[in-house]
Amino acid sequence: MTTVTPGEHSSIQTQSSLLDRLKAGDDTESWQEFYRVYGKLVRDFAIQAGLTDTEADEVVQETAIGIARHLPEYRYDPKVCRFKTWLLNLTSWRIKDQLKKRQRAAALTAEPPPNPGQKSVSSCDNTSRTSAINRVPDPDVANMDALFENEWRRGLLTAALERVKGKFSLKQYQIFDLLVVKEWPPADVARSPGVSIANVYVTKHRVSAAVKKEVKLLEKQFEAGVQFQRS
Repeated sequence: MTTVTPGEHSSIQTQSSLLDRLKAGDDTESWQEFYRVYGKLVRDFAIQAGLTDTEADEVVQETAIGIARHLPEYRYDPKVCRFKTWLLNLTSWRIKDQLKKRQRAAALTAEPPPNPGQKSVSSCDNTSRTSAINRVPDPDVANMDALFENEWRRGLLTAALERVKGKFSLKQYQIFDLLVVKEWPPADVARSPGVSIANVYVTKHRVSAAVKKEVKLLEKQFEAGVQFQRS
């Protein structure tokens, strides 16, 4: 077992690859870990691509099924195919499946065109027109790669902030949160906890450095499909 210690107040135990454990068989604990680490990423990506909450939940389930089906043939090799790219492809296919399913359902429920002699219905009263939910742009046009990358980075940052929060005092993290996350003016940030502006910038530098360090560590773990726990 390899132990990585990113800071004084917490440590990350890097265990065997989560993907390797999933390959080994029906491991409920490992699948729960997969959903915890990657489930939200997949779901948020699906939402950003235009799916509803229900459709996004189905994408998460179908993506997990696809991973389970293809895991035996998957070999982690960043030079050939990064795990992030593999996950992106699997998720993108499931999103497209959901959009096609939606289009088929809309086609079945659409009203037939009116008879030539029938009075036309105004655009405001036409209930058969495509609803907003069915006017989602094609995922290829919406740039799926960019959407996924954005959710990937956001997920890393959220996880990193959660870890860093326990390494600093409440006042230090509050200063960082107000200045960097909420984008308050430095003078207002200094007044809130009653510190100098110089102290605000020093705190920002220290917390930012810790966040960057955590993001790099998490990215390696996310990319390699590594299971990690706090000790």
